[in-house]
Amino acid sequence: MATLTYSRIVGSALLLAGLAGVSARAADLVVIVSARNPVTALRAEQVAAIFLGQSVRFPDGTEAVPYDLRLGAPIRDEFYARVTNKTPALLKAHWSKLVFTGRGQPPAELPDSAAVRRKVANDPEAIGYIERGALDGSVHAVLVVQ
Repeated sequence: MATLTYSRIVGSALLLAGLAGVSARAADLVVIVSARNPVTALRAEQVAAIFLGQSVRFPDGTEAVPYDLRLGAPIRDEFYARVTNKTPALLKAHWSKLVFTGRGQPPAELPDSAAVRRKVANDPEAIGYIERGALDGSVHAVLVVQ
């Protein structure tokens, strides 16, 4: 009887661990622009350049204004790791150098994906990133971050 209970506990723990892994993988990130923005797709390198202050324009020449999630947000860390290959420490060093030399300012921060979506939806020059599940008709994805 004790073995059966132990087996159930271990089995339940493994099932929960597996489900947690599935939900983490399903939380794909998307880079978004306003539904009024004519840009339909961007490469990861283009997005990285915008978010790292190396480019201030979309490929069509219009201004690109990036919006970040708040410092410490797991989605932010995941976005920068996947798109720019930078850890939070490397990102901080990058922006410290640009700010110190007067060559740039980091993107404005917003508290959550809903705030990013609202800000981007209302500004055709804005670009941000959110969880794929937070998409709605006010914005469209220009890059799916896998």
